[in-house]
Amino acid sequence: MAAAIEIESLDKSFTLHLRGGTELRVLSGLSLTVERGECLALQGASGAGKSTILRCIYGNYRPDRGHLCVRAGDEAVDVAEAAPREILRLRRSTLGYVSQFLRVVPRVPVIELVMERAQESGAEEDVARARAAAILERLRIPRTLWGLPPATFSGGEQQRINVARGLVAEQPILLLDEPTAALDYENRKAVVDLVREAKVRGATVIGVFHDREVRDAVADRVLVLDKAEAA
Repeated sequence: MAAAIEIESLDKSFTLHLRGGTELRVLSGLSLTVERGECLALQGASGAGKSTILRCIYGNYRPDRGHLCVRAGDEAVDVAEAAPREILRLRRSTLGYVSQFLRVVPRVPVIELVMERAQESGAEEDVARARAAAILERLRIPRTLWGLPPATFSGGEQQRINVARGLVAEQPILLLDEPTAALDYENRKAVVDLVREAKVRGATVIGVFHDREVRDAVADRVLVLDKAEAA
């Protein structure tokens, strides 16, 4: 059985135009394989490239060199070379992503923001609504808030909505960038339970978990990244 994600000799750098064009190497020659149903935790100092790896897999960043193959059904798609429309297709069918920040269209109610992710992956409206309601309840978002936009919510509430949007579609690959940041014990536990259930369904998870208890609870192995140097 082919791996869910295969990365080979991946390089990624950024040019700092406000610092005289200095090139900052973030990833250099990265190779790794993540199997189906496995949770890989990324660990390392700030700037070591943890979030950059997730964003490269999701197609937000284009690598400088290397290959980044994602298993989508019976095919493997090299995200490093994929066209934008192919990356969008992957996001609808295969890749779930929880970023560090909630970025959504203003004034859209929470229930609809969560529903739309399930609908994008092919769920009918009633199924999407039921999934959205179930995950919002598990993440302790009160029903009285479901009809409101999240802009005025607390940081912890916004992060829980972020988690709900990333997991509601039950996609086969999940990219989690500090999903429990700003959450209390009960809500961290709810996220841990959701990630464990995703793994039982066969989902592959790559995540950044700064909370050691969360990392130990969900990760099958840990990859420690070294910080690259500027050129």
